[in-house]
Amino acid sequence: MRHYLSILQTSMREQWQKPALSDYKGATFTFADMATRIAKLHALFEVMEIQDGDKIALASKNCAHWAISFLAAATRRCVAVPILPDFAPETIAGLTFHSESVVLFTETRMWDNMDQSTMPNLKAAINVDDFSLLYAADKAYAEAAEQIEATMPKVYGEEEKMAVTDYKFSSLDDLAIINYTSGTTSSPKGVMLTARNLSSNIEFGLRNIPVTNDDKIMSMLPLAHMYGMAFEFLYPLSGGAHVYFLGKTPTPTVLMQALADIKPYILITVPLVMEKIFKNKVMPTLNKPMMRILTSIPGVSNLIYGKVRATLLNTFGGNLRSIVLGGAAISLPVEKVMRKIRLPYTVGYGMTECAPLIGYSPWESFRLGSCGRAVDNVVVRIDSEDPEHKVGEIQVHGDNVMQGYFKNPEATAATFTEDGYLRTGDLGIIDRDGNIFIKGRSKCMILSPNGQNIYPEEIESQLNSMPHVGESLVVERKGGLVALVALTPDDQKSGNREELKAQLEENRILLNKILPAYSKIAQIEIIEQGFEHTPKQSIQRFLYN
Repeated sequence: MRHYLSILQTSMREQWQKPALSDYKGATFTFADMATRIAKLHALFEVMEIQDGDKIALASKNCAHWAISFLAAATRRCVAVPILPDFAPETIAGLTFHSESVVLFTETRMWDNMDQSTMPNLKAAINVDDFSLLYAADKAYAEAAEQIEATMPKVYGEEEKMAVTDYKFSSLDDLAIINYTSGTTSSPKGVMLTARNLSSNIEFGLRNIPVTNDDKIMSMLPLAHMYGMAFEFLYPLSGGAHVYFLGKTPTPTVLMQALADIKPYILITVPLVMEKIFKNKVMPTLNKPMMRILTSIPGVSNLIYGKVRATLLNTFGGNLRSIVLGGAAISLPVEKVMRKIRLPYTVGYGMTECAPLIGYSPWESFRLGSCGRAVDNVVVRIDSEDPEHKVGEIQVHGDNVMQGYFKNPEATAATFTEDGYLRTGDLGIIDRDGNIFIKGRSKCMILSPNGQNIYPEEIESQLNSMPHVGESLVVERKGGLVALVALTPDDQKSGNREELKAQLEENRILLNKILPAYSKIAQIEIIEQGFEHTPKQSIQRFLYN
């Protein structure tokens, strides 16, 4: 197996003058520009005495500078710590400290709301917008940064590319990334991923989803999530493609305009995006009475579906060879229409702990309702005596699987079986052809419509500390989150329910101020009789889902 950075190094040298990274409707950086900035950051790291294995955190919007900062950390043999910018500033600071990061790449608006004293290990905070220092533990760092900008070339020439990119890579089994899947508990779950985990995924992508140096791709998933990082950034860039960053989740109008402008070879997104497009654009047309009659006529239906397919692909830029969906289940009615019009789509399966891929099939052999077959270098099994027919937990072993959770041995031990398989928490079956079908979840985690992981226990721990709340449960209803609350004993005796409801609404507003945008509570509902409990006094969650 080749180290993914070795593959990327070759791509950088071969495409030196070609565009590598762009901010949509913003600046473009060639591979030479990218390598030059990495060299400047390495020079600054040298002054800061950054060592092999040191942690470098990144918390900002998606942008070309985020990508360059990540690569600067990786090619310096440091451990990258991507943190979702949706987290509250105090959470970002807490994870920076928990991860033992000595450098933080972030934005001014975030840094200004952080308490630097909570990050005593930090040597510097660097602004991703222009690479200026937001904070320096030693004034020599700021002086060095100015000197580096003044003396190093604006961009290195072709004749210098070999020396500039002469990186010394870590071992495949060295820690490469700590990726936090949560942030608001006392024991955050930082997924420890090795260079082998990343390299296995990227090699799989290059083998099974071919990319050329003339291809373009649009990155709109969070770079702090492995799905976006691995398959909208590292894999296409390693293949020489030009990556465009949208910066934030686009509106449907912005998305369609970006597709038309960029003309990507692949669209990697969550099912919600495709469902909106189909429900708003395709289904209303196909459901018209005359269209229903025409699509029931053999031959004529093929012509109509072919026309719909051509129109859609043209709307997506005209160069799409594949659409890959993941992060959540896709609506079956929508999927059936996608299949009828022969849209080149497939549904993958993965999780952060597998960096991220577990299942994938090319669209030509994709099985309706499945999430692909086990990817290379990974073994998938069902914890069931009849894996083809009886649902059991999906368990995984192989090169994609993480080392464990950073400084959290209890969570690590609970996640692996005695023979070393990762417990995914998903329930499913595998058919005789190896196709994986997910049937549900055995964990409490909620997948938001756009594929974000929501851990209800974290929200509940915050809510339970608020006035009038005895216990709480967070559940998903109609695509939103609802907090079910059992009142404190004193409040249960109170007859003024309207006043209590107003006070709980104040709790909801205060709670939402510290929660990421994707996990905000839509409403609070009082459970008058309290929750049903197990003999161990745990709430019987299944009764309220």
